[in-house]
Amino acid sequence: MDSTITVQSKPAIKPANFWVNFLPPCLWMLGFYFIPLAILLSYAFMQHQYVEVIPRFTWENFAQIVTNSGYRNTVIRTLYIAIAVTIIDTLLAFPVAYFLTKYAGKYKQLLTILILLPLWSSYLVRVFAWRIILGYNGVLNSLLISLGILSQPSSLFLYNQFSMVVTLCYVWLPFTILPLVTAFERLPNNLLEASADLGGHPLYTFRRVTFPLVLPGFLAGSLSVFSLTMGDYITPSLVGGAGDILIGNIVANQFGVADNWPLGSALAMVVLLLIFGLIAIISRKGALENL
Repeated sequence: MDSTITVQSKPAIKPANFWVNFLPPCLWMLGFYFIPLAILLSYAFMQHQYVEVIPRFTWENFAQIVTNSGYRNTVIRTLYIAIAVTIIDTLLAFPVAYFLTKYAGKYKQLLTILILLPLWSSYLVRVFAWRIILGYNGVLNSLLISLGILSQPSSLFLYNQFSMVVTLCYVWLPFTILPLVTAFERLPNNLLEASADLGGHPLYTFRRVTFPLVLPGFLAGSLSVFSLTMGDYITPSLVGGAGDILIGNIVANQFGVADNWPLGSALAMVVLLLIFGLIAIISRKGALENL
């Protein structure tokens, strides 16, 4: 007797159903993001004379960024401030995320809400709160005077790069903690137990087991903080010094005050290229899955 085995295959997705599901979000992103972004960036290759934009191809705007020391120094300043904020936030977020996932227990939900609570308030409110803390007659100066460290209020805590970095670290810290919490939650405890059973030192376990497994979340948080800092222009305006503006401030001024859209678009393209280059590098480590 001949016996036949039938294998049931999964029904193929009909092309019509695929396009019904895929086309609306694709058209939305195309019409409201990619096309406007392409139009905006196309101005980077146009000429600007007085208040008139001439649709003629040129590299002059990018050459001006390279040759003008003011623009060049602003790009460099933005880079190292973004890197500094990213490093500080990741160093602060790592132990917080580890505590939340491993030791917080029944308090984890409450602590997570407290971390997210500042995000529910206005961005401007959080920045102005740091102006009150760091100001000449602010909380920090009052505390230092009461402790006898200072004899009179100091103006060193506000309107400089220090105040800008502190404020940016506070504002973007939750964006670093959350991806790390997700990464720690995916970390199998049996691997840590196996390392301990085999005599692995805690530092060795962290270096060879824990950190490589949570690296995608680490990179995802770093990417969020770096990209948000690169594009920020409100915090430098409110708590930064006159000579401590970031590239976002120049972009805003070129579009709003100077009415020089080509140069503003060229500066914006520099930021996008830096961020996209970083995304291309860290996407190899699976960081985009944790965003």
